[in-house]
Amino acid sequence: MNKEFYYENRQRFYRQMKDNSLLVLFSGTEVRKTNDEFYPFYTNRNFLYLTGLDSRDLALLAQKDSDGHVKEKIFLLPPDLLQERWTGARIRPEQAAELSGIQETGYAGEFEDVLHRLATTGNYRRLYLDLYRAAPTDRDEPAHRLLKRAAADYPYLRIENANTILRRLRTIKQPCELEAMRQAEKITCEGITSMMKASRPGMYEYQYKAVFDYVLGQYGPQGPAFPSIISAGKNNFCIHYYSYTGQARDGDLILNDVGAAWDGMCTDVSRSWPCSGVFSPRQRALYECAYRTSQHMFEIIRPGMPMADVDRLCHRYCGGLLREIGLLGEDEAPEKYMWHGGAHHVGWDVHDQVDMTMPVSAGMVFCVDVGIYVEEWGIGFRLEDNCLVTEDGCENLSAAIPRSIEDIEAFMAAR
Repeated sequence: MNKEFYYENRQRFYRQMKDNSLLVLFSGTEVRKTNDEFYPFYTNRNFLYLTGLDSRDLALLAQKDSDGHVKEKIFLLPPDLLQERWTGARIRPEQAAELSGIQETGYAGEFEDVLHRLATTGNYRRLYLDLYRAAPTDRDEPAHRLLKRAAADYPYLRIENANTILRRLRTIKQPCELEAMRQAEKITCEGITSMMKASRPGMYEYQYKAVFDYVLGQYGPQGPAFPSIISAGKNNFCIHYYSYTGQARDGDLILNDVGAAWDGMCTDVSRSWPCSGVFSPRQRALYECAYRTSQHMFEIIRPGMPMADVDRLCHRYCGGLLREIGLLGEDEAPEKYMWHGGAHHVGWDVHDQVDMTMPVSAGMVFCVDVGIYVEEWGIGFRLEDNCLVTEDGCENLSAAIPRSIEDIEAFMAAR
């Protein structure tokens, strides 16, 4: 990613802003973990998407006038040699300009006064804020706090949700985003295959995780795109499992749902293999259902499909295969053994914020995720790949990671 990418992202956003409007986006603030320690800071993805600036307590302020002209300004943390001695160098104005393409800068302490002057000129009728919440109980972000102040101080400003526009922009990936995702897929492949090489009965889940983390650590500090899910045996029935305390027994399937990040872009891949290297007959029967379903989905996904059909058709096709092997009754729904959805978008977030009303379109990247969980057999796993939609079909970005029974067993045998 370079400043031209971020510049063009902002221009596409500004074109969808109404005239006589203000936009404010925040990078976010640190969250306290305990006493004098904070959780690692994670920049707001929409702020990063528009600016390329990866740091806490920054703000972007843009004003679009009646003639459509836009002025933009970044507010930075001021230089503080004592604080920087403890927590690292802060972004300087010339660095912000080089990274984002935004030439005008100020310091965080000036932001409120500048916003107040603009909001009270009478020239602006709307204020765009990113007001996304994943759940109503989520803590207030800086945008929510500004929303409350604006309601009291600037009641004449109509609030517009910038998140609606940003979701639409992020839905279709640009060439540089796809290039970053392909690199992340290569790293993910190396991490997963390294776990497969190390796999053996008696190995603990935290040891598998250590192998994956070591491989990703050789490519830089970004590391995993999300907390890795790595489990064995009965722990596979917890869909989002993070304990890593179980021990793989001979005959267990090792489930992992993992991904590397590269240049801000995420991958999300699931692979499962027998820790001993050979599938049992029941494991083979179930895995073949998942694999055939995944292959079928990559054959039929193409532009124009309703996005909801990806999940619906995945479940319907796999349900038919589960009936063929006698596991699922004719009047039973696939959801008896398929506990989660079959698709979600991936990109700047592992569950990417996108416009879900759009049909499947060229440039989208989403997961094809086939999970089967049969507790009475003690077998649970998923097969998840990243699907890039092309002009006339789709491409499996994670196809290089062993995924068929034959490829997995051959890879394990060659360790």
